[in-house]
Amino acid sequence: MISRQALVVGLHRGKTELRQTVRTPREYLGHLGNPAMFLFTASLQTGNIPGSSVASSQMVIAGGVASLLLLVAMVWLPQQLATEREDGTLLRLRGTPGGMFAYLVGKTLMVITIAVLSIVVLLVGGAAITDSGFPQSLGQWCTLLWVVTLGLVALTLIGAAVGAVLPNPRQALAWVMIPMIGLLFVSGIFFPVTSMPQWLQVIGQVFPLKWIAQGVRSALLPDSAIVAETGQAWQHWQTFGVLGGWILLGLLLAPRLLLNSSRRESGSRLTARRELVGQRSY
Repeated sequence: MISRQALVVGLHRGKTELRQTVRTPREYLGHLGNPAMFLFTASLQTGNIPGSSVASSQMVIAGGVASLLLLVAMVWLPQQLATEREDGTLLRLRGTPGGMFAYLVGKTLMVITIAVLSIVVLLVGGAAITDSGFPQSLGQWCTLLWVVTLGLVALTLIGAAVGAVLPNPRQALAWVMIPMIGLLFVSGIFFPVTSMPQWLQVIGQVFPLKWIAQGVRSALLPDSAIVAETGQAWQHWQTFGVLGGWILLGLLLAPRLLLNSSRRESGSRLTARRELVGQRSY
């Protein structure tokens, strides 16, 4: 049973990491660079979404929101887990009551905060620089909230599972980025998914990113943009079902993989890695 103390420790840990991030220019500038990249891409767009009067720049902003969740939960988080497994953080937590739970609470707080702030920067910048804007009704705000929430939970659980099996932080970026680039492509983030071959559309529909992006578009774009969607519908129920399925899968995989990863760690393995790093530095 998880204690209240472990939850409090996890929240405190997350707040401490957030303060360290704010005090480290390289860290927060790196996170701010992601929405800036999508804003720059949107500003270069001309024309409309095929078959509608909606500017293509609005689709880029909506796709950027979904991509920010992916970058934080499935690129940044796995790298953090791999790094802190290597430096002995997970090994130390294994011997602390509730230590692993507190660690996950802290990382979850970090992921949520970084993702939300990045999305706010992107939406505000999109409203100021491009034709994009905010949701126009209470229903659209609610849609954006539940899609982002479910999407972030699903991707965070998957990211935690991926981070648990990555070999080391030096290889983490390569192992993560190559599949992510392919996932961005087949999910139709920055162009209508209906313009892709049918077999690619089917592959994209298996993964959560396509549905997150479609849900975000339904919250940010007018209904006239629906002509570029699968089945010419926003498919909210399908989005809810797919994201819910990935959350269940993540809940089954992530805790077990993280536990197994921590169990494989030992003081001798940590010492051996440090000696290897010391030899390479000469």
